Amino acid sequence: MNLFDKKIKKYFLNYLFQSIFATITLIFILYLENIFTNTAIVASLGATTFIIFAMPKYITAQPRRVIGGHIVGILVGILCFYIHSYLKVNFFNPGEIIDIVIPAFSVGLAIFIMVTTNTEHPPAAGTALGIVIQGWSYSTIFIILITTFLLSLTKHLLKPWLKDLI
Repeated sequence: MNLFDKKIKKYFLNYLFQSIFATITLIFILYLENIFTNTAIVASLGATTFIIFAMPKYITAQPRRVIGGHIVGILVGILCFYIHSYLKVNFFNPGEIIDIVIPAFSVGLAIFIMVTTNTEHPPAAGTALGIVIQGWSYSTIFIILITTFLLSLTKHLLKPWLKDLI
């Protein structure tokens, strides 16, 4: 077992460039969007950034999957948010099992829909979970969509220089 990747000598500049460019891209996006109020969503977008810049040729880095997966995550998250809210108000007291079951269900449902629609993007399951747990707003949805679009566009523009680092 090696401490460092075997390809580091051959692709060191790619490792450096892609990491730096991922950082710069996300700084720009986060500065413009100021989304630090929803940490679960920020975490899923950070994971999306990793996939796009460290694994650009993987199937989960394709725009259909990045954007489509997050759209699935958004829709499932909103649906499960309302199911959760309805059940808590009408049937359960706060702190009941529903606080665990519905967020977990949102991840399972998001996975099911993503794999059946060819929009598989693992971080998008985190988007669904984040929306159920922390709630949503139109600005949150807008931010997710703009961020995934900008990340996909950046990947497209840098395609000739990006290599899989995994």
